[in-house]
Amino acid sequence: MDQRWCGHGEFLARTVFDNGGVTRPVPFDSAALRPRLPSPLEEVTDERFTRHGVRLLLKRDDLIHPELIGNKWRKLVPNLEAAAGRPVVTFGGAYSNHLRATAAAGRLLGLPTIGVVRGDELAERPLNPSLTRCAADGMRLRFVDRATYRRKTDPGTLAVVLRDADAEDAYVVPEGGSNAAAVRGCRALGEELRDHADVVALACGTGGTLAGLAAGLGPGRRALGIPVLRGGFLGDGIRALQTEAFGGPVGDWQLDERFHFGGYARTTPALEEFARDFEGRHGLPVERLYVAKSLYALVALAEEGAFSRGTRLAAVVTGAPFTP
Repeated sequence: MDQRWCGHGEFLARTVFDNGGVTRPVPFDSAALRPRLPSPLEEVTDERFTRHGVRLLLKRDDLIHPELIGNKWRKLVPNLEAAAGRPVVTFGGAYSNHLRATAAAGRLLGLPTIGVVRGDELAERPLNPSLTRCAADGMRLRFVDRATYRRKTDPGTLAVVLRDADAEDAYVVPEGGSNAAAVRGCRALGEELRDHADVVALACGTGGTLAGLAAGLGPGRRALGIPVLRGGFLGDGIRALQTEAFGGPVGDWQLDERFHFGGYARTTPALEEFARDFEGRHGLPVERLYVAKSLYALVALAEEGAFSRGTRLAAVVTGAPFTP
């Protein structure tokens, strides 16, 4: 394993001294970050849906917070609360939205963050714009080889990574931020939508948002996930997350595996053209790796007759385009 550290010593956990001279963390208060909750729900007119009798609603989670964007807020905040002032270690690829959101949260809250990045070959290269943003926000970057990264959930491998990072006392957030705490946090998304939508759709990476969304929607409502990775493994992961968070499967949810466009971080000219057209129609900046794929899928499904007439279909805008 190779490593490079990036960051600044001034980003320290906020602590105070009690009368005995012992430091203790300042209680975490998510309201201090001034989130916009519940996020706006906007109905848009789009003839590709209206001609099938379907109402299209956009759940603007991209407007919750300017830096902890979309589902990153819902998944990160419960984990930051659980960290209780300890350093936060998490994982991601070189262009990870999750790493950027975690780094931004660390800067805003004064928490030290460490990002374990897939690919030790990146250690000797200039940082890309995404990792540059992480470093500017005070995140220390730890590059590990791809074989080690694949084994990151193995307790022995994780212990070595944390020891080498001098972070053995850190709070660990998994890749993508999906764990039981995050799933319970995402349940609020379903609760916000249960009285307004019959079907709620979103793009899925690790499945944590869908797992929580389905639990919050309630009876008679359905959650639809559009995986952005190939492999057909996500269903088992969602069931495991719901079992960890709630003791077993909860809610009505399903996946449509057809719209990954080649896999994570991959797009096609057709997807790019679709995203530009949607932006022009509705004035919505469309993030390409997740949101564009989910919206494309919904247009295709509407054309296939997947939604009955009168359906209120909510598309969750889980993120926004990254601008360096």
